[in-house]
Amino acid sequence: MTLLDLIANDVLVVVPCLNEKATLPRLLDQLIADSGGADIVIADGGSTDGSLEIVARYRSHFPNVHLLANPRRIQSAGINLAVTTMGRNKRWLLRIDAHCDYPPGYMAGLLESAARHDAASVVVPMITRGQACFQRACADAQNSLIGTGGSPHRHVGEGRYVDHGHHALMRIDLFLRVGGYREAQSHNEDAELDIRLRAAGGRIWLEPRQAIVYHPRKTAGALLRQYFKYGEGRARTMRLHGTHLKPRQAAPLLVPPAVALLPFALLHPLFALPAAAWAATCLLYGLLLGLRARSACAAASGVAAMIMHLGWGTGYLRQFLQPRPGDRHLPALTLQ
Repeated sequence: MTLLDLIANDVLVVVPCLNEKATLPRLLDQLIADSGGADIVIADGGSTDGSLEIVARYRSHFPNVHLLANPRRIQSAGINLAVTTMGRNKRWLLRIDAHCDYPPGYMAGLLESAARHDAASVVVPMITRGQACFQRACADAQNSLIGTGGSPHRHVGEGRYVDHGHHALMRIDLFLRVGGYREAQSHNEDAELDIRLRAAGGRIWLEPRQAIVYHPRKTAGALLRQYFKYGEGRARTMRLHGTHLKPRQAAPLLVPPAVALLPFALLHPLFALPAAAWAATCLLYGLLLGLRARSACAAASGVAAMIMHLGWGTGYLRQFLQPRPGDRHLPALTLQ
């Protein structure tokens, strides 16, 4: 059996989708070219931008492209539904995010990595690239130490076993056994699932040769909302499993209190020092990135990093103060 036959027979490709008209044609062209006929499921959460019409056109020419309505709308629910509906007799789930770009031979490369390293899950690094100036500032921040704290899957390094990475390929039997994605969790659902996968004995391999490209938010407001949700999701994961943040993850939690102290600077300037030190560090770091890249847009990465820190820290603290989440264990998912 050739590798393309293996992909066609063993892999279920799932693409959570909500208003992805701009990226779907290019993405589907690549998936169809690389899939060897594997089933490609677009789990749509109610798109209104023309995405459904695009999928319909592809379905009329490619019988392996399927459209599945996701009434819960969020990605975790859509992937679970696709696996339980169409995962019978499949060994591997390949999660594809519609707002990313993928290298040629992505599926084959992931399967080779899984076999070589005896991994239950293969995750990949994610490199951020932007087009407009604010996107480029976000990209430079998200690719740097000040934006990610040195997270292994946010830069291309050496392959290794990890606790977490950007989700790509995972064994369907283990995915079902641990209960799939937690559908009450709209963000950080991948890291939360990785905790349960590792607890069940699954090994997670980070494969640098299959790094993907992510396109960041286009406006400051959208970036702030995104990172607020990221912070909420991380806090929920930590509280569910009783785990603790690493120092690089905990650092943004100092930002909301520092900002909250600013009004008291009217009483004494010392109250402004924490926020001033944080802002100066971010802006100086961004300026250095801009000088190195000879780009004014890159120099604004310090501002993007400040938005990310404030959103993440505020979201985390808000969720942390909520009532404790429910049971961290989920029942096994059942194939339909």
